[in-house]
Amino acid sequence: MARDIGGGPVRPGGAARTVFGPVARARITGGFWAARRRVNALSSLAAGPAKLEEAGNLANLRRAAAVQAERGAASGSEVEGGGFAGDFQFQDSDVYKWLEAACWQLGDSENAPEALAEQVDDIIELIVKAQMPDGYLQTYYQLGSTPRWTELGWGHELYCAGHLIQAAVAHHRVTGRDSLLAVARRLADHIDATFGPGPDKQVDGVCGHPEIETALVELYRETGERRYLDLAAYFIDRRGAGTLSAGADRGHDRDPGPGFWQDHVPVRDATGVTGHAVRQLYLLAGAADLAAESGDATLHEATLRLWHDMAETKTYLTGGVGARYDWEAFGDPYELPADRAYAETCAAIASIQFSWRLALATGDARYSDLVERALYNGFLSGVGLHGDRWLYVNPLHVRESYSFREGDQTARRTPWFRCACCPPNAMRLLASLPHYVASASADGVQLHQYATGVYEHGDVELAVETDYPWDGRVTVTVRRAPENERELALRIPAWCGEWSVDGEKTATEDGWVRLRRVWGPGDTLRLELTVAPRLTRPHPKVDAIRGCVAIEYGPLVYCLESADQPDPRIDLDELALDVHAPLEIEWRDELLDGTTVVRAATTALMGDGGDATEVTAIPYALWANRKPGAMRVWLPAQPAGLA
Repeated sequence: MARDIGGGPVRPGGAARTVFGPVARARITGGFWAARRRVNALSSLAAGPAKLEEAGNLANLRRAAAVQAERGAASGSEVEGGGFAGDFQFQDSDVYKWLEAACWQLGDSENAPEALAEQVDDIIELIVKAQMPDGYLQTYYQLGSTPRWTELGWGHELYCAGHLIQAAVAHHRVTGRDSLLAVARRLADHIDATFGPGPDKQVDGVCGHPEIETALVELYRETGERRYLDLAAYFIDRRGAGTLSAGADRGHDRDPGPGFWQDHVPVRDATGVTGHAVRQLYLLAGAADLAAESGDATLHEATLRLWHDMAETKTYLTGGVGARYDWEAFGDPYELPADRAYAETCAAIASIQFSWRLALATGDARYSDLVERALYNGFLSGVGLHGDRWLYVNPLHVRESYSFREGDQTARRTPWFRCACCPPNAMRLLASLPHYVASASADGVQLHQYATGVYEHGDVELAVETDYPWDGRVTVTVRRAPENERELALRIPAWCGEWSVDGEKTATEDGWVRLRRVWGPGDTLRLELTVAPRLTRPHPKVDAIRGCVAIEYGPLVYCLESADQPDPRIDLDELALDVHAPLEIEWRDELLDGTTVVRAATTALMGDGGDATEVTAIPYALWANRKPGAMRVWLPAQPAGLA
């Protein structure tokens, strides 16, 4: 039986300096996200253990467990019959991300696969057996000959530890049991004894891939152990000293430089996001957590400054981030090429995690606006419609003649990846998604995202019904409320130009409609967000798409895909969108499990203008679910001067 899992994966402490906290209970019960979460539970999560078995991840844990059982040896021992399986030191992290997702899903008993609880218990038992007596745990170094803590740049030891800790927190919050939490605490204690300045410490440095920082803050929140928070502060404050720039390229032909690792300047002094996009945003999520718990105003201001640099100059229309295939990195400001966009699925997830923390810290709706954009577009495009195929990279333009890369970086959906970070990461976001919908304060409850469900906090219980994002009508019914005044706040999305509450236009404050009154059971509010197709122009500094337009509908970015066009011979690269022609919508029940399409008029880009052609656009999140073909989000505008 699941417990009250208040806050999900992010639960600021009682003394944290945040404007909002997550609600105590959140359930998505119907509509758009319920359908996607059901697929996640019954297809993606259910297949996870078999995928991890096939890739060797679980075999590594079994071998490490055998070392402990048979020899009780320190790192460096190898079991007969095989050593480490896999190409990357961080194979363990895929297990931990799947485990975290499974734990959050156990809190949603209606959609938990029948075997899930037993699979969770079996994997936890395996992890317990694999852990070394001193608390260390990473199978690559336990099964090989490389000494632990000697490859901080590429070894991912602290990264794996962070994902284990987050899985342990999820397991404890959902079940109340401490079997995995005990493993996480022993590992964290070992790290605490190993890292830091001074002669009694073995290592004074940081991990090449941030993740441990936010995990340690959440472990502090779960256990009350201040030293975990202090350890997170050490890792964040130590960054920027260049400890990763020397020797960090072991095994690589090139050294990416300290900016790749975010080790070129202290976090508090950084002026822009840089380097590997996922690493940067995991680091900033941890910095936001630390700032909230410590009250560090300078660190808080740095996270805001860096978020604005990301959101305003380095984020795609889809909410995706990471413009460069080279080192999976952010580019320069406004370097956002549609056809060469890397936009890794994990980077969209990291952006959501970072933005959600700032939404709680500040109460400003702009952070939840970006959460929404990334959720419906840059993140969801990475998840196949049936939960069994994935995209690692998410470009905004694929030509007919596109040279599909082999391996993980292909723009074709793949059943699993050699570097399988994205699938279990997507699973854990979808499994924990109800906890990103609503927040609470001493004064009331706020709805950040619109999803049919039930959201409870203290003596307030709200039921939400909506067909969002296809329709902008949101009905909120009060099921339970105190006898004194409380505030109910509704986010008005940045894309929405017209809205009403119970038929009346209502003013906003920081993106919120705030309604304060004494509520009673049965009280109902009807929020109407005007949803219509629209054309969006790019920022004029984005050279790659200057003169183009894109189609949006509510929170959804749309794209043209060759499979939907009336003539399969149409070359999408030869079309220009007629900006004077109306955009028309149509619901198609049979298409891609049901979707709203947008019909638009185009003309030939080359020649004498050519004949007008009606084209059909689908939500970007649904592309690549059929046969491979051309796709594009941005189209040249016709007449060109109106873009």
